[in-house]
Amino acid sequence: MSAWEVAEERARAVIGRPEHRDLGVVRAEDAAEFARAAGETGPRLTDPGHPGFTVHPLYVVSLLRGAGGAGQGEFRPDGMYRDEVPGTDGLDVRLMAGGQEVRFTGEVRAGDRIAVRRVLTDVERKGSGTPFLLLTVEKTYTAERGTLARVRERFIVR
Repeated sequence: MSAWEVAEERARAVIGRPEHRDLGVVRAEDAAEFARAAGETGPRLTDPGHPGFTVHPLYVVSLLRGAGGAGQGEFRPDGMYRDEVPGTDGLDVRLMAGGQEVRFTGEVRAGDRIAVRRVLTDVERKGSGTPFLLLTVEKTYTAERGTLARVRERFIVR
């Protein structure tokens, strides 16, 4: 069995099984650093001391781990997190982004404790000739006061 076929078998086994992760508290300094790295220059997004400071909307969907990041053992050789694409941990497969849809439903604020719920919702075989997998993952980012964003991501596994 090829590595991508093993990935398919593993992924199909977890379809619909939710995973939950606490991403920690949004720190204004981290959100401002993200905004600057994204090319923003306005103090409303880049200066935590600004009276109208607000967290860049894309900051929350960029969170994959809480403050402090991940340990060395949590990365694949290609630099992605080992658990980012369901079914692929430890396999010699190529991974590519296959698209992302983001729907914002609330404002992220400094001080919010963020949690994410992630569910693999679909596994499809695609391609003629050399087949590949298209995995669909849905994420819901929440804070105590409610849902902040819903994300649908697709990953290509070869």
